[in-house]
Amino acid sequence: MVPRLAALCLLAALAHAGEAPRRYTCRRASSAIRIDGRLDDAAWKRAPWTRDFVDIRGAAQPRPRFRTRVKMLWDDTYLYIAAELEEPHVWATLTEHDSVIFRDNDFEVFLNPSGDGRNYFEFEINALNTGWDLFLPKPYREGGKADNSWEIPGLRTAVAIQGTLNDARDRDRGWTVEMAFPWAAFASRAPVRRPGPGDRWRMNFSRVEWQTEGSGNPYRKVPGKPEDNWVWSPQGVINMHVPERWGYVEFAR
Repeated sequence: MVPRLAALCLLAALAHAGEAPRRYTCRRASSAIRIDGRLDDAAWKRAPWTRDFVDIRGAAQPRPRFRTRVKMLWDDTYLYIAAELEEPHVWATLTEHDSVIFRDNDFEVFLNPSGDGRNYFEFEINALNTGWDLFLPKPYREGGKADNSWEIPGLRTAVAIQGTLNDARDRDRGWTVEMAFPWAAFASRAPVRRPGPGDRWRMNFSRVEWQTEGSGNPYRKVPGKPEDNWVWSPQGVINMHVPERWGYVEFAR
């Protein structure tokens, strides 16, 4: 399909998506967050959870098999993001930074500080705390090309597993993730300033989940089964790179 025709088909699908982008109020942290993946810092008690994730196409699709939700805080130095992923069998294989992380089960962050669908940032992480960071000047459908050379200076991440990693013999509760994105980390690619109360960014969060089989180690993906894509703010199509469908995050005191 030629790019222009593909873009027109995408826009037509979005026109019938029918679900408004979700919204979240990101409150100021009462104290710095210890990034250990455990979500037990007192400051997190002030942060509400987002609504549970839905299928990327929207709530009319089957409900995700496992619960996913996010909470956020901010201070003068960092944007803090925490995620809770229910998962009966936690597994991961990729250990090299900037691997294509969604080939494992993963959690993904999309940030568009300007809110105009340009100059946005993506970060993916798996249960081994392996990350992939990239920058796009514009969406792929408009000719954007991912810049994998972008690294996030000062990024802090941690994962905690509620169960055992890569052991199919037992049943796990899931895994949790903590991230601290320095406000200064984006300046090499876009003129991003630290937000203040009342400012608003476009964001979305995605989870890629593969169906697996077998009772041993390692886990095996079920042949012929595509991955599930679960998100905070529904995209209307199976495509995260439609930033006009992302949610709104407003910063508050």
